[in-house]
Amino acid sequence: MAFAKQFGIDIRYETRLVEKQPTQAFAEAVRKFAQQGGMGANVTIPFKVAAYELTGRLSPRAEAAGAVNTLQWQWRDGELEVSGDNTDGAGLLNDLNGNLGYDLRGKRVLLLGAGGAAQGVTAPLLDGAPASLLIANRTADKAVALAARHSESGAHVTASTLADLPALVHDGFDLVVNATSTSLTDLRMPLPAGLFAKDALAYDMVYSQQGNTPFLAAALALGAGQASDGLGMLVEQAAESFYLWHKLRPQSAPVLDYLRSASGSA
Repeated sequence: MAFAKQFGIDIRYETRLVEKQPTQAFAEAVRKFAQQGGMGANVTIPFKVAAYELTGRLSPRAEAAGAVNTLQWQWRDGELEVSGDNTDGAGLLNDLNGNLGYDLRGKRVLLLGAGGAAQGVTAPLLDGAPASLLIANRTADKAVALAARHSESGAHVTASTLADLPALVHDGFDLVVNATSTSLTDLRMPLPAGLFAKDALAYDMVYSQQGNTPFLAAALALGAGQASDGLGMLVEQAAESFYLWHKLRPQSAPVLDYLRSASGSA
């Protein structure tokens, strides 16, 4: 809504809850919204992979991610044609580079999680030219598959389970990104000592309106030099989605400043 006001556009943007089961519930919800006059939608956890499977036309970054967070559609001969994109990676990089002044080049990066959220940011993280990227997930299969998908990127991409992290810490990581859903449920993820290098940045893709997320609190206790939640990423990915829908590039800084001030985390 704040972006629309910058251009004098009158829109309605609201949240809609979709049941996780049955599996066709997401597709039915999208179709119903389109029938009611909806023009597009953002998709959150846990439906980003479902959105990918629903979409008939995918952007290159959605293809690379294997997940979709931004939908557009049109009706053609009574059929709903859905296009999908993924703005998560652009949102993360814009927050890291523009808002936090963080340079990924040459950094040792750990990505926690291998689901839809992690899939959306893996390629953009690699575009930042880190020295290495380790993907760690609760189970190995998804992490291995995600690492393999990006093995030809030219960067050093490896996979692990969360349980095996203590043996892989070595000198610590410069950037640790939490792409799991643990902070959404206030769960504390076991993090090994030595995980964070000196002045490391701990970044949670979830944001909290009341202090640090459980992940960020644990990271600071383990010696992370900097901590940032996902509010900046949320604003930046939304700005990218707004551009896709309206072909107008909004200013994200005033919106982020307002939200930080409103939440008391400025």
